[in-house]
Amino acid sequence: MKISQIVMRDISGAVEKLSTLREIVPQLIIVFGCVEHFADPDFFKVLKASFPEAELVGCTTAGEISSAAVSNSTSIITAIHFESAAFQLATAELGSMDGSFQAGETLAQQLQSPDLKAVMLFGQGVNINGSALIDGLTSVLGTRLPMTGGLAGDDGAFSKTYILSSHGISTSEVVALGLKGEKLLFSHGSFGGWKAFGPTRKVTKCVDNVLYELDGNPALDVYKRYLGDYAKDLPGSGLLFPFEMLTNSRESLGQIRTILGINEADGSLILAGAINPDGYLRLMHAHTNDLVDGAETAAHATIDGMPVPQGQSLGMLVSCVGRKLVMGGRVDEEVEAVQDILGENTVLCGFYSNGEICPGYKLETCRLHNQTMTITYLAELS
Repeated sequence: MKISQIVMRDISGAVEKLSTLREIVPQLIIVFGCVEHFADPDFFKVLKASFPEAELVGCTTAGEISSAAVSNSTSIITAIHFESAAFQLATAELGSMDGSFQAGETLAQQLQSPDLKAVMLFGQGVNINGSALIDGLTSVLGTRLPMTGGLAGDDGAFSKTYILSSHGISTSEVVALGLKGEKLLFSHGSFGGWKAFGPTRKVTKCVDNVLYELDGNPALDVYKRYLGDYAKDLPGSGLLFPFEMLTNSRESLGQIRTILGINEADGSLILAGAINPDGYLRLMHAHTNDLVDGAETAAHATIDGMPVPQGQSLGMLVSCVGRKLVMGGRVDEEVEAVQDILGENTVLCGFYSNGEICPGYKLETCRLHNQTMTITYLAELS
């Protein structure tokens, strides 16, 4: 596997900047970038003209991750040449949140193959039920096939996100990459680092990913009481105080839910994924050191027991925008921690997201996560 990467800050002069990536004859171009770039109609034209033979995939972010650093208002463009592995691109339209399951089914039907080894998945990050999207895929492909990826970001605005595929740039698409090959190495890791606080609250009314009541009271009212002064900055401030999901016996499910929006009219909270209707929720918070430790745990889980490939490997990091807000000026620390563990031959790319897609810590079944560091590791054996 050969990998080349650039950090692009300005679309002007992009053709010359992108020309360096063509040296490895890439078959796949992964782009994680700011909303301003994706919204510019010239952006896709330049990418397509520069790489007419390669597949394009990517999304907008709440911060871009590269081997160099975490950046903002840039696009991280990563070119990959596989020696033997193969891949297939699938896309589906997602017109409304209610269509999330069907969109996942559509992607899976395009990718279904006896030699399919793994799936990388990217969805628009606002008008979506990430849990239902994953359920749609697993209803066709099964729960044992590894799937990783994330939901697009828009710098914490929760307004409009963009998805890139070889067909163009869209605000209402989901895209998946099916990976194949006997020599392909694919692994993953995921961990949070958040800590629960306060009492558990019973979910007394919810529909899919919309939470209406906690302990019989409007969920928004309960949440605002906990947030205090932070409540005036909702929904953005909700990234600092996600929910831990618990079973009906108050045991942790190992999943966190972030708020994507609020509805003042009916007092509901719109979460990034489905909620356990018979369970409990509890608020969480974190400090930077906890989150960096969580990223290290995810990195160790990713390469635990993996053979060492010759040549380059790819580490795709999808971390939650809420983690970025908590860490502030120290956000590079979690990326540096992952780089130290994966090694200097691993090229990092990734983004801060509205939701992370990965099996849970040391588990097989794919889930939608919030507030986690998720890592996808790609390499080829010689």
